[in-house]
Amino acid sequence: MVRTTRIRVETHAPGDLHDLTPQVQEAVTASGYRAGIATVFVAHTTAAVAISEVEPGLRVDLPAMFERLVPADLPYRHNALNYDDNAHSHLRTSLLGPSLTVPFDEGRLLLGTWQRIVLLEFDTHPRSRQVVIQVLGA
Repeated sequence: MVRTTRIRVETHAPGDLHDLTPQVQEAVTASGYRAGIATVFVAHTTAAVAISEVEPGLRVDLPAMFERLVPADLPYRHNALNYDDNAHSHLRTSLLGPSLTVPFDEGRLLLGTWQRIVLLEFDTHPRSRQVVIQVLGA
């Protein structure tokens, strides 16, 4: 059986990094399952989820890396066709994707010591993001 939890995450700026690990662990605990998988999905095209360490240096380094990989100031067709400014946001999201799956056992996520489940905001202004957590287990 699948248990679904939906949460909202309010982002403030491009490059925001939000630690979702407590909410995902809470969904696993609430499911009552002892072992299985938890899938985390952000239902948007300009935000992504990933596994990362959460510390001040990475909060600066991650946005800087994405700016080097997919600069915001290039003449993207999406921006020209849609009178928009966030083509780079869509492209950055496509590098990571909207979902990930994490195993759990004995009711606990099987993350490494420094691993955290994070939402990364790529859009050009604040957003209210819907994150869906689905837990499948026994």
